[in-house]
Amino acid sequence: MQQLATEPMGRDSRGPAPGGEELSLAERAYRAIRDRLVMLEIRPGAPIHEEQLAQSLGVGRTPVREALKRLQYERLITTYPRRGTFATEVNITDLAHISEVRQELEPLAAAQAARRATAADRAVLTALRQELEHADPARQDGELMRLDLQVHRAVYAAAHNPYLEDTLVRHDNLATRIWCLFLDRLSDMAGHVEEHGPLIEAIVAGEPERAARLARGHVEGFEQAIRAAI
Repeated sequence: MQQLATEPMGRDSRGPAPGGEELSLAERAYRAIRDRLVMLEIRPGAPIHEEQLAQSLGVGRTPVREALKRLQYERLITTYPRRGTFATEVNITDLAHISEVRQELEPLAAAQAARRATAADRAVLTALRQELEHADPARQDGELMRLDLQVHRAVYAAAHNPYLEDTLVRHDNLATRIWCLFLDRLSDMAGHVEEHGPLIEAIVAGEPERAARLARGHVEGFEQAIRAAI
């Protein structure tokens, strides 16, 4: 049986959202379960138990049930009649499809972020840039992956297009699951995450063309690294 982590919901899963609004219990549950699935803390193919999740997150079953509906739409879990609900398998054949979407939309989001980022967005990105600069190369790969996710999500939010943000968050989540599957075969996780430094600089400086170019290179490098590790 899949062993669920019992720590409370993380920084991205509780308290106010970036815009200042308080997150609902369902949203908190969604973010916490989503990130456990993305980081493979809930392993691919593992059964999903509503009651265990509710207890581990400190919420009722209703918020968990609402969260699971969203996660099924995002292809992170799947339900089989008379069998139950399970974390989706990570299928490497999906890499080309995911990369195809990201290679077009990641540069668009980066360029729009460079054009539209508010002072608050720039402050968030600058703080992440500083965290990248002081990141210890010896940090565990899982910690670096979480930092990678934070940067991507901050860039998407700074583009101020909710439809673009929603699409890219979902595809970045799926890409991260593939990345996590091959972590033990990838030698330069720190280098991959550090690539975000120049991208953040371009966005904060308001340079859309440079930001788009760097974002595309980052996505292309991701696919090349995975294919080399297969």
